[in-house]
Amino acid sequence: MGLFATGKEGKRIFYKTSAEIELMRNANLVVSKTLAHVASMLKPGVTGEEIDKAAEEFIGDHGGRPAFKGYHGFPASLCVSYNDIVVHGIPSKREFKEDDIVSVDCGVELEGFYGDAAFTFAFQMVEEPTLELLRVTYASLYLGIEQAVHGKRIGDIASAIQEYCERKHSYGVVRDLVGHGVGRSLHEDPEVPNYGKRGKGPLLLEGLVLAIEPMINLGKKDVVQADDGWTIHTRDRTPSAHFEHSVVVKKNKADILSDHSFLLEEIKNNPNLQEILPKS
Repeated sequence: MGLFATGKEGKRIFYKTSAEIELMRNANLVVSKTLAHVASMLKPGVTGEEIDKAAEEFIGDHGGRPAFKGYHGFPASLCVSYNDIVVHGIPSKREFKEDDIVSVDCGVELEGFYGDAAFTFAFQMVEEPTLELLRVTYASLYLGIEQAVHGKRIGDIASAIQEYCERKHSYGVVRDLVGHGVGRSLHEDPEVPNYGKRGKGPLLLEGLVLAIEPMINLGKKDVVQADDGWTIHTRDRTPSAHFEHSVVVKKNKADILSDHSFLLEEIKNNPNLQEILPKS
């Protein structure tokens, strides 16, 4: 779940023990399987409210608690954001259409720790320019994760995402919302922006867990908040993509706690969805 940028560096950063990381892996496993369950349901005519209800039941059946529901008053278990909605979309009775893209962001609290991940799905009639936005944004997530290693800095993650999406592909990299630390709280320090300078920002040390989540617009970077106090749209109403993993900073290679493989398999089996993995 994207955090509103405050412009301040984190003041208190928590590093996780090996045992705590395994608890977080368990929470993220429930997140990952919930997103896969949602993927199996997606088709034109289904509503955000329907997948939200199913997700809440699925999370409860697996011993977890929806992390988003009630968080600062958020009314649902999932953030369901379609087309020009960047993040924080409130599930509604609007039926999905065959040319929609839909970002589903899920958080779970399990045994005192949080998991957080997101994926943007594409229905069958989504056109190539928007599909390419999804491919590029998804690839940028992993470019950012490659930088989440001991001794680097937050700016190394941020600049890897920005350089790929903004400088190479001329997309709008959202500034108003950022990734974040995660652990015993859904949002912890430090903030993880998707723009910045290499070698700048808080130092990354082993045991730090981050939710890295590029939010990238087909058009300009500017966003606007709806009257509901949550929903964030692109100002120019162009499509926006959002992908997220929870990862642990390690010495040689980040450890990805969430797992998109479950939902990718469901996408393959769902004739209503298109695969969006970057073309080789």
